[in-house]
Amino acid sequence: MAMLGKRRPSRPASGHSGLVRQPSRKTESKDDTSTTLVVERLAHDGRGVAHSVEGKTVFIDQALPGEHVDVAIHVTRKRYDEAHIKNRLTSSEQRVEPPCTYFGQCGGCDLQHLNLTAQRRHKRDVVTELMARQGLTLGPITALDGSSERYRRRARLGVRVDGQGNVLLGFRAPNSHRLVDIEQCHVLVPALNKLILPLRQLLATLASPRLVGHVELLATDEATVVLVRQLKAHDQDRVRWQQFAEQQQVSLGTWLGRVLHWNVACGGATPVLQEVLNLDELGIQRASSPPSEHCLSGDKASSLVTLRFSPGDFLQVNAEVNQKMVAQVVAWLKPAPGQQLVDLFAGIGNFSLPLAAAGAKVLAVEGNPAMVERITANADTNLLDVHAQQADLSDDKKVQMLLSEHQQIAAIVLDPPRSGAEAVCQVLGSYNVPRVAYISCDPATLARDAAHLVHAGYRVKQVAVADMFLHTAHLETLMLFEYEG
Repeated sequence: MAMLGKRRPSRPASGHSGLVRQPSRKTESKDDTSTTLVVERLAHDGRGVAHSVEGKTVFIDQALPGEHVDVAIHVTRKRYDEAHIKNRLTSSEQRVEPPCTYFGQCGGCDLQHLNLTAQRRHKRDVVTELMARQGLTLGPITALDGSSERYRRRARLGVRVDGQGNVLLGFRAPNSHRLVDIEQCHVLVPALNKLILPLRQLLATLASPRLVGHVELLATDEATVVLVRQLKAHDQDRVRWQQFAEQQQVSLGTWLGRVLHWNVACGGATPVLQEVLNLDELGIQRASSPPSEHCLSGDKASSLVTLRFSPGDFLQVNAEVNQKMVAQVVAWLKPAPGQQLVDLFAGIGNFSLPLAAAGAKVLAVEGNPAMVERITANADTNLLDVHAQQADLSDDKKVQMLLSEHQQIAAIVLDPPRSGAEAVCQVLGSYNVPRVAYISCDPATLARDAAHLVHAGYRVKQVAVADMFLHTAHLETLMLFEYEG
């Protein structure tokens, strides 16, 4: 997932996820002969799975269950092969025409050939299968789906000058550093998608386009932002970027090293970046209303929580689905006034502040000191009872110390990076916290951590799968655990 920020450092692969193709020793196959196979199912990453006559597993790009396909092997590995379709002999009823021109070239959306209902069913099946491997049986799974295909409110576009001097702007090809030049993106929100052609035109006029590393786009309700990673300052090109910002009515920032320089020509001020959560939609009756100078005025002010962030902070890519995830966690935990809740890996306060708005006393814990400051500022702005502190949540001894210092915890929220929250889950059983809401971007590490919790006396009570990244194999999983001893 293309991240705008760095709050969740590096998000390393877990080493277990079926959604991440793991590097291994491989042999590039030069054999161009075809083999006819029958696709049996989808792998976790969305590729078709078949078996050769010899019984060897074959992963096939863009193949769907039930299809008969002639394939060519392009990578041979010890335990399995990777292949692509040379000729599709039969087509699945679930196959649709991909809506994007760049499908199959761009590495961003790899499931566009599968209809939406089947995409979402596949994601729920992945969670069920991974949990079953840990001996966990799930009941019904709630679907948290968005309503729009143009959902992506942030993206990072690569910039490169090819051997002929042409400036390329786009995303990486699948499993490659090769840049796919694009003129539009099907999943970007309209405010960002309409900037791609003007950006291409601008880059072609720059005196030194090779000094542009990448361009980041961000859209909020209040601002459209273009952030340029400039490898070295260039005065002439800086003027052209300023003119572009004024023409397109966007806010412009330039990264030079680790320093962000805002161009404030557009609008005359540094943009205010904030996530706005609607408490009415979250099912929260606010325990107290903030004064109007902190939000909007009147009743509307009391129904909103604003989370300010900086370009270096983590922000969920799909605003609508994020709101649904927060609403689901609030509904599960049913925070009551005065209850002590703990939000681990709290970010900018995505879950902390709505829970506090319901009256709970929230301890928000983050590994990054800058994010602790951000949560504190957001809580102060919204006049909410949130105490933020820094702790290394990958260290089980520090987790034990943290939990020992806080008694009568009614519930814990876990929203870790892709590597999961193993240290936390390994020690939670000693503290008998009644409820744990776990939000995960990697179902494999979630399954591992869920097994730790169940072994410690917790039971899975509710499961939801959020389609945060439409047309891709990536998903967000939410699970509610209750301690039964």
